[in-house]
Amino acid sequence: MPRDGQTAPNCYDAEAIPEAARAEIERLLTSGDLFRYTSADAPVAKLEAEFAEFMGVKYAVAVSSCSQALFLSMKALDLPRGARVLVPAFTFAAVPSAIVHADCVPVLVEVGSNFRIDLDDFRAKFDDSIDAVMISHMRGHTSDMDAIMELAAEKGVPVIEDAAHSLGTLWNGKKIGTIGKIGCLSFQSYKLINAGEGGILLTDDPELAARAVIMSGAYEHNWKKHPGLQNSFHHWQNKLPLYNCRMQNLSAAVIRPQIAEVERRVNDGRANHDYVAERLNTSDWLDVPPPLGPETRAPDSLQFNLAGDWSDDEARKLQSEAKARGVSVQVFGLSQDNARAFWNWQFLGDVPELPKTREMLMRACDTRLPARLKQPDLDYIADAILEAVIAVKG
Repeated sequence: MPRDGQTAPNCYDAEAIPEAARAEIERLLTSGDLFRYTSADAPVAKLEAEFAEFMGVKYAVAVSSCSQALFLSMKALDLPRGARVLVPAFTFAAVPSAIVHADCVPVLVEVGSNFRIDLDDFRAKFDDSIDAVMISHMRGHTSDMDAIMELAAEKGVPVIEDAAHSLGTLWNGKKIGTIGKIGCLSFQSYKLINAGEGGILLTDDPELAARAVIMSGAYEHNWKKHPGLQNSFHHWQNKLPLYNCRMQNLSAAVIRPQIAEVERRVNDGRANHDYVAERLNTSDWLDVPPPLGPETRAPDSLQFNLAGDWSDDEARKLQSEAKARGVSVQVFGLSQDNARAFWNWQFLGDVPELPKTREMLMRACDTRLPARLKQPDLDYIADAILEAVIAVKG
């Protein structure tokens, strides 16, 4: 609804694709050259080289989605059928789905009210039966990577980073997605770089990179169009299944010019997030958890907790009051069939009870906060949420 002559900001449209992409897209459409292996100099190949350099890693493999990158990670690691993979219970359903798709077993770890894994539960479940760790930096909230990597090193277990929401986030100055053995990022429309769909796998390990390239769909001798790793490619030729989850050239053409926009989007997104967070934290009924000490956030959305005593009905009323003011607020655990609520992952069979995570999800709120918003938009959103709280709690 209009407020002082202003309408609610549009929090769903992504930024326009940079003009630099248009000529390349037109060239591809004219030529019909959409398959990544038509040439060794295809847009996908250029994207892999540019993104690896941008992230400071040796190898990047572009694929159709971050979910496929996670799946390929487990296959590249050659995890055995039935391998047990530790994963936070606060993540998107596609993450445990990728583990199941790789014939592995998700072992869900509790997540606390700060949206990070509960390290006590992590340590308790990290026994000798665990074959891999997949850390979801859900909504860009980084768990304690020092503690995670230390324990994984002691156990000799690889760490996969699901960094779908974390492009631009730093941990002790190191880019999230480059700390574990493999990092996976997303180019889906609600992420910092928007290609509609798409993902990328990052690693410094040449054998993992070679295996991922072949299994992604480099059939026959298409791996020759990837620089280096020729001995590894020769070794794995015909020995690995093909999952055909390649990225196609149009997606790469859309992504490449956005890499130059990442730093600006990160800075704007962080400033927007921190501005609204500071305003929401003025209410005794709301709490935006701070970043961990070593973490430099790159948020593209805002999560906050309903603090104090809230009933389910009051939490639902907050959603409706905010919506009436033009701002969408979603309580994770109260949104029907929410794919981020672990009890909805019925494909896992008997889903374990995780009381800490359940308690958090029943009072954790989510609202979009794109980096392109300006201060009047931010004030509108903060005002709407604070007014909704007053309408509910008085």
